[in-house]
Amino acid sequence: MGSQREALARTFGWVSVRRSLIVALVIGTVLNAINQGPEMLSGNWPNWWKLVLTYFVPFAVASYGSYAAFRSSES
Repeated sequence: MGSQREALARTFGWVSVRRSLIVALVIGTVLNAINQGPEMLSGNWPNWWKLVLTYFVPFAVASYGSYAAFRSSES
């Protein structure tokens, strides 16, 4: 159990969260431009829940990747 706690602590440490936020910002922006770009260029407001998910999903994937890497390195 200690390795799981350590992996979670490292996953939610500032270095890992910062890396996940950068990934979410870059990938989320690209995906948002692809998915909602035409709507926004025509002057419509983007769908807010799609906007939130477009940034949350890459953050969650990057965070899980960090967690999995930390878990496997402690085994």
